[in-house]
Order: sequence, then structure tokens, then C-alpha cells
Amino acid sequence: MSLIDVKDLERTFVVRRRNGRFARTRTEVRAVQDLTFQVGAGEMVGYIGPNGAGKSTTIKMLTGILVPTGGHLQVAGLEPSRRRTELARRIGVVFGQRTTLWWDLPLRDSFELLQKIYRIPPDRYRTNLEEYVELLSLGDLLDTPVRQLSLGQRMRGDIVAALLHDPEILYLDEPTIGLDVVSKGRLRDFLRTLNAERGTTLLLTTHDLQDIEALCRRVIVIDRGTAVFDGDLADLHRHGGSMRTLVVDLVDEAAPIVVAGAVIRRVEGPRQWLSFPTDASAAPLVAAVAATYDVADLSIQEPDIEDVIRELYSR
Repeated sequence: MSLIDVKDLERTFVVRRRNGRFARTRTEVRAVQDLTFQVGAGEMVGYIGPNGAGKSTTIKMLTGILVPTGGHLQVAGLEPSRRRTELARRIGVVFGQRTTLWWDLPLRDSFELLQKIYRIPPDRYRTNLEEYVELLSLGDLLDTPVRQLSLGQRMRGDIVAALLHDPEILYLDEPTIGLDVVSKGRLRDFLRTLNAERGTTLLLTTHDLQDIEALCRRVIVIDRGTAVFDGDLADLHRHGGSMRTLVVDLVDEAAPIVVAGAVIRRVEGPRQWLSFPTDASAAPLVAAVAATYDVADLSIQEPDIEDVIRELYSR
């Protein structure tokens, strides 16, 4: 059974614009339309799309903040907008642009307030807090006011705050925005551990596609409020028509390499770049090149997911 069930979901906003000194025109804008997908328990799903595609609107409907204009929506067996309070105990939400922590309070006090709000049993609260604080290296910061934390430290604090009550589902909206490389790596490792050990379902929206490649087995691409792709990363590469690249360093300069199953893309002195399909094995191609040409070195470059996404958007 799906933990998140979305079918033919729609959300329309009314926008009023000035038309002359006194007149106003009324326009309906469809932020989400005909959106359908399901997410099973324990999945890690990347939910991506360009700015204005409807990602944040979808998250707000999944959490009950917005009421859908049409379609069917259930999260953990509940209709979010009608049973928002009950659903809040079963989900966690992290918005990279906002914080759920109290700005002037030490981090520890924010966590204790959340314990009271969610009515977390004391033993469970202590166990969760100790585990998450250790995994995210927050032990030295618990008595620091939130306003004095760096962006990366605050983000780790927001992650802990969203997980103290043991939610089944964690929504992450741009969780690594503005973080340095070390902080991003630490956060990704934590999310992998959380999913593996606790089975928490993750829905991740981000413009940092390295987050998607590092964490998600499945990707949903949304554009203009509609899902244009839903599948695993390998299928995404095939769907986007991406190619792998064989980089060949010859001993001496030579004419462009001609070999079955590959197309020459670029030649610079003794170095040549050959493209071949992502679902094809590189072994026969490497063997054919090595048997025909005097090769100094070989390497394979995997396709860049950003190029694949860019191709989907351009369509």
C-alpha cells in the first residue's frame, strides 16, 4: 500500500491584475494539474523541476497547508487538509529557506519545546535526541542560541527538530541550500542512515542534483504542474537521451577514431572523445579501440544528470 497517494491532483490560484485605473482582470493560474504518483513506505524519492513548476505547492498540499482544487490526495491514510493536526504527528518537514527553531533560544530549549508540542515520551525523546545529536555533530552547540548558529549548523538543528517525534515521512525542501561541501556530505550520510535504519520515507525537492544522485533511487520530474518523468536514475538518462563518453589518449595524433557503436564527438591532439549509449557496455568498445589503435590511456565519463534534466526542460 502506498504511503503517499496522489491522483489527478490540481491546485488553481486566482490572480487579479490591474487593467486601467479602476478595472481589474481576474486570471486563474494552474500551479499543479493532473499530477499523479504514489510513494511507498521506505522510499527515497527526488522531486525536481524548474522554478515555478509546482514543487513547493505540492509539498504544501501534502502537508495540509494548502487545500487541493481537485483530485485525490492521501498521506498515511489521511486527507491532509482535513486531518492536518493528526497528520502533523506522522510527518516531518524541513524548508531550507525557513527555520522551525526559536531564534533567541538555545538549540536545546527549542528541542524541549517540541517535545511538549508533540507530547513525545521522555525516554523516547532522550534516545532520539542523543542519537541525532551524535550523528549530526551538534553536541557542542546545544546551548548556543539559534541566531548565533551558521547556516549549516541551523540546518542540522532543523533536521533534528523534524525527526524528534519519529515521523514516518520526511519532506525536505532544499535542505542543502547554501551549505558547504563538508556540511552537505555530513547531511547526506545522515539521511542515508536514517532511511536504512529507521525506514523513514523521504521526499526531497532540490536544485542540487548531486543530492538526488547521492540519495534517491527514484526521481519524479515535474514541469508546469505535471509529472513529465517518474522512474529510476538509469531510466532518466535513457529518457533524456544522454550518452556516456569514452576518452581515448592515443600515443600520437591520428585521424578521428572509427569504431562500431560509438560516435566521435571531439578531437584535441592525441586525445579523442567518443559517445555511446548509456545502456551499452563499454567493454566491446574499449576492446575494439585497443585492438585497432595505439592507446596510451582510456577513461569513461558518465553522463551529467544536469544535462539530462536540462534536455527534459527544453522539451
